[in-house]
Amino acid sequence: MKRLEKESFVSSFKEELQTASTVVAVNRSTGITVGEITELRSEMRKNNANLKVVKNTLALIAVKGSPLELLSDYLKGPTALAYSDEPVGMAKVLVKFASENEKLTIMGGIMDGNPISAGNFAKLASLPSFDELRAKIIGLLTASAAKIARTVKEPGAQIARVVSLRAQALEGQ
Repeated sequence: MKRLEKESFVSSFKEELQTASTVVAVNRSTGITVGEITELRSEMRKNNANLKVVKNTLALIAVKGSPLELLSDYLKGPTALAYSDEPVGMAKVLVKFASENEKLTIMGGIMDGNPISAGNFAKLASLPSFDELRAKIIGLLTASAAKIARTVKEPGAQIARVVSLRAQALEGQ
């Protein structure tokens, strides 16, 4: 990469990282294959997350002078940065991949401007995703609305049944 290309890359990468709510550093061993990284990136994209393997020197320049500068401690050796606005989906993908593949280790990161350890990041994977939470809330709201509709409708239905039974009784006399 030429100097101008590097400067352009660093500025765009810095912007991407600063717009993400969560940025996590992962250590990728040298034994990880291109196919495995491609598969991981694909899963990350499905969950609105990104994974970039960047030279540490370029990543250090990108995080310098920002709240993400805390990531500098992790940028040693073969690392990659994962980032997203939906931390739970990203955590699920990374934790699952790391548990199935010993060549990838979650080191830690930044979430909403605060440091997050690898252990706490792994705990995020056990939480429901935003889509699951939305579905639960919608389910609760529609169930409540249906219950209210039944409750409001029931007194009128009871009166109608009483009137109908009384009319049948009068006809039968």
